[in-house]
Amino acid sequence: MPGLGRSARLSAALRVAAALAAALAPAALTPAASALPVAALPVAALPVAALPVAALPVAAAAPLPSAAAGHADGAAGFRADADPAEAAVLGEEHARAHARRRSAAASSEGYPQAKRTTSLTSLAASQRETNAAFAAARFGRFAEFFPSPDFGVHAALLPTGKVLLFSFERVEVDPTKETGPTDRIGRTNAGRAYLWDPARGTGAGAFRKVEPPTVLMPDGTFAPRPAPFFCAGHAFLPNGMVGVFGGNTGGKGGSGARLSFVFDPWTETWFRNADMAVGRWYPSVVTVPDGRQIIMSGQSERGTGTPTPVVERFPALRHPVPWTPYEIPVGLAAERLRVDAPFRNDYPHLFSLRDGMVYGLGRDADQQWVFDPVKETRADLPRRPADFRGYGSAVPLPAGLRGPDSVLVLGGDPRDPNTYRLTGRRWTTEEPRAFGRTQDDTLILPDGTLLTVNGALSTRDYGHGPFNPKADLKYRQVELRDARGRWRLGPAQRLPRGYHSNALVLPDGRVLVTGDELQQIANDPDITDGMDGSIELYEPAYLHQGGGRPALDGAPGRELGYGERFEAATSTAAAVRRAVLLAPTTVTHAVNTSQRHLELAVTAVRAGSRGRVGAVELRTPPSAADAPPGYYMLFLLDAKGVPSTAKWVKLGHR
Repeated sequence: MPGLGRSARLSAALRVAAALAAALAPAALTPAASALPVAALPVAALPVAALPVAALPVAAAAPLPSAAAGHADGAAGFRADADPAEAAVLGEEHARAHARRRSAAASSEGYPQAKRTTSLTSLAASQRETNAAFAAARFGRFAEFFPSPDFGVHAALLPTGKVLLFSFERVEVDPTKETGPTDRIGRTNAGRAYLWDPARGTGAGAFRKVEPPTVLMPDGTFAPRPAPFFCAGHAFLPNGMVGVFGGNTGGKGGSGARLSFVFDPWTETWFRNADMAVGRWYPSVVTVPDGRQIIMSGQSERGTGTPTPVVERFPALRHPVPWTPYEIPVGLAAERLRVDAPFRNDYPHLFSLRDGMVYGLGRDADQQWVFDPVKETRADLPRRPADFRGYGSAVPLPAGLRGPDSVLVLGGDPRDPNTYRLTGRRWTTEEPRAFGRTQDDTLILPDGTLLTVNGALSTRDYGHGPFNPKADLKYRQVELRDARGRWRLGPAQRLPRGYHSNALVLPDGRVLVTGDELQQIANDPDITDGMDGSIELYEPAYLHQGGGRPALDGAPGRELGYGERFEAATSTAAAVRRAVLLAPTTVTHAVNTSQRHLELAVTAVRAGSRGRVGAVELRTPPSAADAPPGYYMLFLLDAKGVPSTAKWVKLGHR
């Protein structure tokens, strides 16, 4: 845990371990009006007495009523009934997982393994052929492709350097059918989560399952299952934890859940908080300057087509903001704001810009608003130039030493390649990309340029009709935007990735690309092995400039204040030309509210001598509105824009 001494880290770890051990005691399952944790435990031993504690989310698996087992599995799809003898040895949940794999093998006859293998081989061949025309020094290159145990519908880079991936348990292995449990009622409507540790490589051993809390959902079955928090919204708290809000109660085309969790990267554990006031499926979440999270939109408990206008804040003002790694929010409540957000469509883009306001950019052209999270008010923004846009990306553009004051909206309409910039509450049409695409992900790279990956014609349509895995090559090609705002096409990724695709920048400067369960299932090299997702790694051009990279040998482990000078140790001080902070990404459905790029003023350079490492003196951004409190990646860059490997720094005092 950064910023803590060894004894403090050990003490915190022991407290959490004791709490988790106590939570494993059997507890009765009781249905309620909303989802409930399987076990409840008051944890007075948690280190921050000011944080109210209600329930821990970890519990022993309880026996399932045999009469409810069939009903809880819902309608058509996998019947994952456990073999009683196997369950007696392995436990009910483990045995059911084995049953799902056997069911997958039996069900794959409609879409045989040979078809998947042939498709993946063909995609690899076309990728090699296409990318031969793109020099890595100018366009970057795709370097690795490897299996993952998760679809990556949601992804977050944690301040430990690990990547959190979460989604759902598949209910179908034929990619021409709906593979997710959106309309399922009962146990098959379940979530799952994994951690990938890049330091451990790309094999199966680099992944670890981090089981979501077991809950009972108010769906009429009250069957326990790992929380169905897929299609939730999420953002980072100042202590590096990920707040996750909403999910799918099941049925009605997808119906909102009131679920509220945090994932703690320091103990690698999920924790449950008090339910929200309303259910949300496909909500958006953004962190504001005081470190709290604003939650908007999402389909309500009544199902698809009923987005909620209710705006909530987590944690409520009566609770302190979780600030340090050992302040674990458990049982904390959100609160409803006086202002509403009547978006007609879900997953609006939300950005906290340097004026401290939250800009809510809806998919409908006439639903563009600015919210004051302190006064709890809403004001109209001008209508966006383009018509309705589906799922597409949006980026808060780098603005030098200050936080962003403009947003670039791009993607979401396959007929429109233009990009649209909102600056000072005024829209302008910017340089177009090569073609229109939806479901794309656009990232800010450490050098301040933009990268677009992924994309499709429409939801689960890659140019050849819905639920047809065949894809036009262009949707696999990346696009690159230089410092002058000009776009150019680049190399092709292995898989087409549209709906539910994601991407994020890693601390070493590479880009992780994942997501899209349809394509991952259609191109799974072994549909029975439990590794039903995949990840690709892209190396931007700055990693292919020849020569070495700047060295970042050390950064402060303490919290840094705003406008504060600090030193970063570097053995290549003379080569350093720039220093930047890049906020980590947490992303789903092309909605990435967390990314942010800020230049740091370089106020002094001290060269090393007589075996001593040199240093650069830097100054942090001026305010929390410029850079909300939390963990950032610090990069040093040379004259060619080549970044160092990042070190994590914590910005903001309580």
